[in-house]
This record gives sequence, structure tokens and C-alpha cells, in this order.
Amino acid sequence: MADLSLKGLDGAVVHDEVVAARAPWLHTVRAGQSLRIVDLEGNQAVDFLLYAAADDAERYSAQDTIAAQRNIFLRTGAALLSNEGRTMMTITATSVDYHDTIGGACSCESNTLRYGHHTKAQHACVDNFLDANVRAGRGKRDMVSNINFFMNVPVEADGALGIVDGISAPGLTVDLRAEMDVVVVVSNCPQINNPCNGFNPTPVRMIVTA
Repeated sequence: MADLSLKGLDGAVVHDEVVAARAPWLHTVRAGQSLRIVDLEGNQAVDFLLYAAADDAERYSAQDTIAAQRNIFLRTGAALLSNEGRTMMTITATSVDYHDTIGGACSCESNTLRYGHHTKAQHACVDNFLDANVRAGRGKRDMVSNINFFMNVPVEADGALGIVDGISAPGLTVDLRAEMDVVVVVSNCPQINNPCNGFNPTPVRMIVTA
């Protein structure tokens, strides 16, 4: 039976890994390689950071990315810019209409503020980012505003925004091409207090091709 997650991919698969629900992931993607993120069961937010492999002081910049494309939503063709104004990765295809740049990463502090003190001990995306980054010698000060793939954060006419039911479904994907050597850091979001994961975090699949 054909593996539908590989449909349309060019090049040979050099890395293929399922990231468990609630888990972190870190991997180097070389210039010219592509990364496909597969939402295996649907409605799963994937929090995403980038660092330049050559110098991790250069990292993804939400501000530069939003300003350059004059849009807070990421779609096919969007360039993910660094704080040096260089393109780190490009979204070459997506089967989801758009992806979020402003929802941020959940933390024990934000969970407590939004959902009550009883949530303080719950695992959060900030914990995942710290767990992954410490392997590369980075700490909390090296965290920046992240992308949330497959997450739905609409902005109303009055500027209000909210985290609502996702627009993804089982097997949907986003493809990114590395324009430089990058370190990708992911939190497979563990949030259970809002609809970003359908209140049920699930695994995702990361496929790198060259």
C-alpha cells in the first residue's frame, strides 16, 4: 500500500521520524533539503523555531517575516526570514490554507493566567523548546516568537484574536525548503485547555528529503 505521506515529494528520504504527542524535536536540515510536516491525526498544532546552523545568534524572526510579506498568516511561497533579514526556509507547499505567526507558545505561566492555577504543572511548549535547545547549548533567552503550523488564530476586525478549532485534518502537510543550513526545533504542542489540538494532542511526522 502506498505511503500517502510521501506523495509528491521530490528527492530521497534522508530522515523520517514520528514525533510523539507532547514531545520536542530537533534536527538539522541542510540547504536545498526539504522538510515535510505531516499532521497524522488532524488538528495538531506544531510550534516551530529556526536557528542558523552556522551561527545560532541568527534565528527566525517573526517581525521580519511578517513585515516582508505584509501578512501575519503563512501560505505557500512565504519566506521565513531571520533577524539578519535572510531567508532561512521557504514554504513550498501546504494543504492547509494558512499557518499562524502570532499565537505564541504555551507555557506554565500563560496556562495559569488563562486557565487557572490548577494547570501550572501541565507540560507546555516552552518546556519542549527548552528541552530541545539545551542539547545545542541554548537557553531561555534564545527563544523567540515561533510559528504555529496547523494552528488557527483568526484576527477579527476589532483586532481581537483567539485560538479556535483547527483547520487541519488527518494527513495534511506543509513542505519547507531550507535556503541555508538550519536547525529546526519543534514542540509537538501538549496544550489540552484550548482547541488548538482538539483537546487531544497527537503525533506528527517529520520527513526530510534531499
